[in-house]
Amino acid sequence: MNIGFIGLGLMGTPMCKNLLKAGHTVTVWNRTLAKSEALRSDGAIVAVSPKAVAQNAEVTITMVTDSPDVEEVILGNDGVLGSVKPASVVIDMSTISPFTTQKLAASLQERDVELLDAPVSGGVWGAESGSLSIMVGGSKEVFDQCQGIFKDLGKRITYCGASGMGQVTKLVNQIIVAGTLAAVSEGLTFAAKAGADLDAVLEAVSGGAASSWQLENLGPRIISGDFEPGFRVRLQQKDLRIIMDSANNMNLPLITTPLVQQMFRVLERTNRGEEGTQAYVKVIEELGGVEARRSLDQGTE
Repeated sequence: MNIGFIGLGLMGTPMCKNLLKAGHTVTVWNRTLAKSEALRSDGAIVAVSPKAVAQNAEVTITMVTDSPDVEEVILGNDGVLGSVKPASVVIDMSTISPFTTQKLAASLQERDVELLDAPVSGGVWGAESGSLSIMVGGSKEVFDQCQGIFKDLGKRITYCGASGMGQVTKLVNQIIVAGTLAAVSEGLTFAAKAGADLDAVLEAVSGGAASSWQLENLGPRIISGDFEPGFRVRLQQKDLRIIMDSANNMNLPLITTPLVQQMFRVLERTNRGEEGTQAYVKVIEELGGVEARRSLDQGTE
């Protein structure tokens, strides 16, 4: 299949590679040209604009940072809307506002083009291994037609309902992910302050009711001092902003999520926005006067 792919960041690049490995013809574009050129050796065709990407694509995928970025690459000058073929499909795999998604879907439908919103969860590791969880909103018929592409990128693929419901589901995911990470960070810092064996704590609680993806995957990174990003602090904060904006639009009070958002704001203000989200623990550590690392002294009063 001829696929266009726009956005070659930490997630987009490995996702694009998986599509190429699956045998698709993939035309790519990224604001930073070097990221596009790096995929030539994998077989990608490099385009000069989003408009050029969509020109011959049966399916155009966008994987960019935020709602304004998606609007720009689809609706802007040299955007997808300027060349996309009638009866083709645009799949937005970014995490953006569901209200923006519905606006984009309406604009594309005027050109007889269907939009699926299909945000993902699983981080860089899931993108590299092709094991992402993909949450899809839009036409069920079009979703069924695109199953092959989704299976090249992920393991759990869920149809969530009408346009925007993929994004709603992803925001639910982010509420739970951020809150769970906060609890993991506090739990490990509590253990460190008490002088516990952090490896033993992780092994014990991972086998019980406290087990979670965050604990099992980010817990070991925290205690080993590995803060390389699978998902960056600044992107988690962007998702939390979208959640809070959406909750305000629905007049829905949230209690825990705003507190977690403020903690991520501290990380951004202390120049940790490019670190992995597990850096959340650093704020708790600094407040508690302890570092939750297996190789360091477990704490001071």
